[in-house]
Amino acid sequence: MIAGRSLARRAAGPAAVLLLGLSAACAGGRPVGPGDVVARRAMAASAHPAATAVGLEILKKGGNAVDAAVATAFALGLAEPNASGVGGGGFMIVKMAGRPEAVMIDYRETAPRGATPEYYYGAGPSFDARTAEGPDSVGVPGLVAGAALALEKFGTMSLAQVLEPAIRLCREGVTVSPKLNGMIVENMEKLQKYPAAAAIYLPDGLPAEPGAVLRNEDLAATLERLAAGGPRVFYEGPMAEAVVAELRRLGGVMEAADLAGYQAKLRTPVAGTYRGYEILSAAPPTGGGTHLVELLNIIEGFDVKSMGPASARLIHVLAEAMKMIYADKAVNSGDPDVFAIPVAALTDKAYAAGLRDRIVEGKARFDYAPPSLVGRERESTSHLSVADEKGNVVALTQSINSFFGSGIVVPGTGVILNNHLADFDSQPGGPNAIGPGRRPASSIAPTVVCRSGKPVLVLGSPGATRIVSALAQIVINFVDFGMGLDEAIEAPRVHCLTKTLAVEGRIPGEVVKTLESWGHKVKVYPDWDNYFGGAQGIFLDARARRICGAADSRRDGAAAGY
Repeated sequence: MIAGRSLARRAAGPAAVLLLGLSAACAGGRPVGPGDVVARRAMAASAHPAATAVGLEILKKGGNAVDAAVATAFALGLAEPNASGVGGGGFMIVKMAGRPEAVMIDYRETAPRGATPEYYYGAGPSFDARTAEGPDSVGVPGLVAGAALALEKFGTMSLAQVLEPAIRLCREGVTVSPKLNGMIVENMEKLQKYPAAAAIYLPDGLPAEPGAVLRNEDLAATLERLAAGGPRVFYEGPMAEAVVAELRRLGGVMEAADLAGYQAKLRTPVAGTYRGYEILSAAPPTGGGTHLVELLNIIEGFDVKSMGPASARLIHVLAEAMKMIYADKAVNSGDPDVFAIPVAALTDKAYAAGLRDRIVEGKARFDYAPPSLVGRERESTSHLSVADEKGNVVALTQSINSFFGSGIVVPGTGVILNNHLADFDSQPGGPNAIGPGRRPASSIAPTVVCRSGKPVLVLGSPGATRIVSALAQIVINFVDFGMGLDEAIEAPRVHCLTKTLAVEGRIPGEVVKTLESWGHKVKVYPDWDNYFGGAQGIFLDARARRICGAADSRRDGAAAGY
């Protein structure tokens, strides 16, 4: 079965909903709404129905969750090109059945060897101007290496096998949704600068229209080369030479050695607990998982259930806690291969208790000065979740950063390159300052929530810093308020980075007035707004032997299972 949108929600994006399976509530009283997909054996959820269908195809062919996740990740390069693809990077959490430990695969981009502080922070354009788009914004892409490492360690299929449906999709194409059209329109000026990008997304000089079919023959050919020659085809030889030649032509500093030397890495996920549930999330260089655990630790000390969902009391507590954890994140993030990132200190329950004590009921504050605990040693996105019939799960979040990344499509490859060097600090001296070979900090937080060591939720979202706040609220909705997965994802969200409290329009007006009377500067967004992310999730209901999948209606996502 496959579902793109809840029938009870706003009509936007792909409207088709195909139901082939089960209905009725999941065990334990969890409600199943019209946006939930329920299956017996396996489930995939991603940011586009066509990409989800690719994951489901691999699962039905006997592939495991890792095989399906990798296939879906490549398919998103065509189906959701504004957010991720071969020219980007990301992180995945892999939890294999029968193994007590989970593993993180870090395929974050790296800065080229020529990305020195002198070059980026010295004379000339500002750091922000250099890295907003164009050749100086591009990090060494990691998806191909990360996918290959995942398949090598945990998959059952070859790279060629998992690429086959993505190759087919590139040639058959996907229908341009109103949302994708809107993103192309918003980024038209950027795309116009690069002819290979304009040829794909601005046919006849105009944005691809809703209902048109988007294809990418060059990307299909690139994936075919990867299928035939393996991952090194991307990092060495003619394809790597084409990437370097285009960036050097445009004035960038990337060299062939930067691509040839790239490595994806296995790391240990960040671990925490929330009311008896185990939280496994992404570790540095992303700060997403660390500060998700920190935020949940702070909230755990409040009687959230008595406050009620979307109440002024709960939103106030969330806002105050968010201010503190984002302040911590700003000065304690960086590349763990260069700096000692204080994950244990930041995720400590006692540390959270101290922060909790700073929250004053009915009074907005912003007087928290975070400690810089990092020590020197030697810093637009898409999410997918997969669960297979053996109990293996993958939470994978990847990105090219801004919508359409750097804007650069390498001629003849169909690959749009990231602008993730923008994720380094705009000033030198801190642990997330740019430097040769470093991985920039991130907010990405693919997450697996377990109970007694067994996966219960597989979650993730795009949305930069809103990733952390969105995932925390979904977990709270599920754990504290007993919501079903789709209901937990669809509930109105809030976000508070500094002094401005952002809320979706479905938050009641009287609640907004109360928050303002407590000193919050409130900014109200539309009812469902992609500013607050676009989560894709899976609930593994062992008691009922069912799997529930859900996709956020803030984006074009879909869940599918069998």
